[in-house]
Amino acid sequence: MTTNPGPDPGPDPDPDPDPDPAAAAAAAPPPAVSLFLAHLEKEQNDSPNTVIAYRRDLDAFVHFLSGYYGTHEWNWGGVDRLSIRAFMGHLTRRGLSKRSIARALSAVRSFYRFMHRNEEVAANPARGVRTPTLEKRLPGYLDRAQIDLLFQMAETRASAGRFIDVRNLAMLELFYSTGMRLSELAGMNVRDLDLVSQQAKVRGKGRKERIVPLGDHAVLALRNYEAKRDELTRQLGGLADRSALFLGRTGKRIGVRAVQSTVGAFLRQIDEDAGLSVHSLRHSFATHLLDAGADLRAVQELLGHASISTTQIYTHTSVERLKAVYTKAHPRA
Repeated sequence: MTTNPGPDPGPDPDPDPDPDPAAAAAAAPPPAVSLFLAHLEKEQNDSPNTVIAYRRDLDAFVHFLSGYYGTHEWNWGGVDRLSIRAFMGHLTRRGLSKRSIARALSAVRSFYRFMHRNEEVAANPARGVRTPTLEKRLPGYLDRAQIDLLFQMAETRASAGRFIDVRNLAMLELFYSTGMRLSELAGMNVRDLDLVSQQAKVRGKGRKERIVPLGDHAVLALRNYEAKRDELTRQLGGLADRSALFLGRTGKRIGVRAVQSTVGAFLRQIDEDAGLSVHSLRHSFATHLLDAGADLRAVQELLGHASISTTQIYTHTSVERLKAVYTKAHPRA
C-alpha cells in the first residue's frame, strides 16, 4: 500500500467473497489497524467484545478494498467516500442487517478519525457517508411481577447459604439496583463499593466513571455475599483474587460469560421464549424508573449514556405499553 489509486476504468463494486473466517482471523491486520485496535483497548478501555467486533469489521474492509482496487496499489489516504459506500453495498449484498452495516461504518469512521487525529490522513472520508436508517427495536424487559418472581427464586436458593447462590443473588440485586452493564459488573472491585453510604463507583465506556446509588435490598445481598467471599478468600489464601468483587469457586474473578450464563439461567425460568438476556435487567431498571416518574436526564446519568437520545428508547417502551393498555381498556379505542 504505497501509492494513491490511479485512474481505474471501473473497479469491481463487489469483489470476490470474503475469505474463510478462520483464515481471516488468523491473518495479522495492517499496522495502522493494529495501532487503532491497541488504542481502543489500552487508551479508550473499550470492552474486549468491542475490539473484536471492530477488528472483524476492519478486516472485512481491508479485504474489500484489495478487491475493489484490483491490481492498483492503494493507501489509506486514497480511499474516498465512494469506496466506503461501495463497501456498504457489498455488505448489503452479503445479506448483513442494517444494524451490522451501521456498526461496520462506525468502525471505519472511528478508524479514520484516529488516523486523522494522528495526521496519517488528510481527511476522514467516512464522515460524508450516511448511516443506514435502523429499525427501532424496543428493548426487552421484565415487568414488576417478573422481577418479583426472579428475586423470589434467587432469595430461596441463597437462603441455604451456599457461596454460589449467595453470590448470584448479590449479582442480580446489583444489576437491577444500578442498571449497570454486564462488563461493568464483571469489572467491579471490592473498593468500588461503599455499603455505608450505599453507593458504587462504576467504570463505564471510555474509562468514564460514575457514582450510582444502591438500594436497601442490594446492600443487604452484598453484605451477605461479602461475608461468604471473605470466608472463601481465607480458605484459599494467596490463590484468591482479593481485589475482584465477584469470584468463582476457585477464587478468581468471575468472567463475563460466566455472569451471562448464570443470569441467563434465571431469566429462562422466568420466560423461556421471551429472549431475555442480562441486558434485560438494565432495560428493566430504566423502564421502571421512568414509569415511576423519574427524570429522563437523571436516568441518563445513572445508565452512563453519553447522549440522551440513547436513553429515550425507554420512553418509547413506556408509550408503547400505554398504547396497549389504552387499546385494550378504552371502549372506543
